[in-house]
Amino acid sequence: MFDLDGTLIDALRDIAESANRVLSHYGLPTISLDRYRYLVGQGAEHLIRQALGPDHQDKLSEALPLYRSYYVHHMYDHTRPYEGIPELLDALQARGVRLAVLSNKPHGATVQIVGRLLERWRFDQVYGQRDSVPIKPDPAAAIQIAQSMAIPPDQWLYVGDTRVDMLTGKAAGMFTVGVTWGFRPEAELRESHADAIIHQPLQLLEWL
Repeated sequence: MFDLDGTLIDALRDIAESANRVLSHYGLPTISLDRYRYLVGQGAEHLIRQALGPDHQDKLSEALPLYRSYYVHHMYDHTRPYEGIPELLDALQARGVRLAVLSNKPHGATVQIVGRLLERWRFDQVYGQRDSVPIKPDPAAAIQIAQSMAIPPDQWLYVGDTRVDMLTGKAAGMFTVGVTWGFRPEAELRESHADAIIHQPLQLLEWL
């Protein structure tokens, strides 16, 4: 079970530019790409709430749909799978490993991006943030995916790049694999007690 942004695909620049477009709309200072590494991962509402800052929370109800509207038209401008991900997915598919995606990105965008950028590979379940299910690190969605695929949680590798992902996988009873090519530093993954840490996608095969 893979996280999406920061794990399978590098979406940071498109997310950052979309959020900065919202800030510019209100005449607010934009935020650096590196700072966005620490704002993403907990859903679009959290992202925009943090980007606006404490003095501009009154704009959230308007700013959030503005962000979503802009992002949906620009989410392929720079976003691509990370180097080595196609080879990893080829290897997993060749071995008959069943795959799923669980993201805090809005559900519609998650499904669209997987369907377009990762269309060569079969994912049994693809879920983003849905209003009816708590976002990660709540394990509800991960457990729901496991149940729908009839695979017990302890038979899963949960792969992600942030503390939120490690907490999600552990709470769901899965083996957590932290990746260092994503948005957060290796230290965060270690502090979150990742069961394994990998630096290149194909290293995941060692943990099957």
